[in-house]
Amino acid sequence: MDWATIAVLGTMAIGLVNIIDSHLVSRRMPSFSAFLLAVAAFISIPTLGLMSFFPLPPGLESWPLLVALGSGLLRTISILILLYIYKTEEVSQAIPVFHTFPVFVALLAVPLLGETLSGWQWLAVWIVVAGAVIISARRIPGAANWLGRPFWLLTAASLLMALADVGSKYALGYVSFWNIYWLGSLITIAVFLAISLRPPIVRQLLALPRRKATMSLVAANELVAVIGILMIFRAMESGPVSLVATINGSRPLFVLILALLLSRLAPGFLLEGQPAATGLSRRLIATLMIVGGITIIYAT
Repeated sequence: MDWATIAVLGTMAIGLVNIIDSHLVSRRMPSFSAFLLAVAAFISIPTLGLMSFFPLPPGLESWPLLVALGSGLLRTISILILLYIYKTEEVSQAIPVFHTFPVFVALLAVPLLGETLSGWQWLAVWIVVAGAVIISARRIPGAANWLGRPFWLLTAASLLMALADVGSKYALGYVSFWNIYWLGSLITIAVFLAISLRPPIVRQLLALPRRKATMSLVAANELVAVIGILMIFRAMESGPVSLVATINGSRPLFVLILALLLSRLAPGFLLEGQPAATGLSRRLIATLMIVGGITIIYAT
């Protein structure tokens, strides 16, 4: 498969992970810290396995290794900022701001990595980002006054994610995408454990109702996450990071489709209800924009 197809499949997988994460945090887990602890425990298994099967190349210089670790740290901080905002602000306001990160990636990759984009590819970047913003935005009373600390935190999270993607692309010139995954995963595990590894949190998980079913769902979801993230890194290895990030930025489309399917097949699985007719028409336009933008990437 070409890098664009791999990026689309990886984005779809991560979109499914986002949906299951939302269900776990809102419906199953006793606290957010308990969720982080469970995730850290399960992703440590594939991380240690990949470390054994795909060691770092001999003679690797320290700078690419530091860049790879730094990109993992930036990515983890970015996600934590986004999750923190979820606790205090409307998710529908947070996601559109965060998913502007492909624009930052494109702007950074040109001078830092020497990537070149054609006029059509730049157009695709802006179309997909605009579609992602439209598809995940809602009209909320008082939203016009929302510019403030949450907005700037989300802008920082978006920029950190862009820097992480650019750093990963640089490091991929020296190590494999397998290495990039487990190096970043080690950082994520360390940060999640530092936040959540406390006796009360452990007791919460041990006392969890339907613990076996919930932990099985977490394990399956993290396996899909590993596959999706590996596919995104594999696409970055052979394709322009600016365009891979653009495809990854279309994730709200796949999240929307999956959420609509689940709302019909499994009512109550998520907190979201059915969108109004006006919302559906707006999202249809945004969907056409995202599909059109990705089509331009394939065509060029």
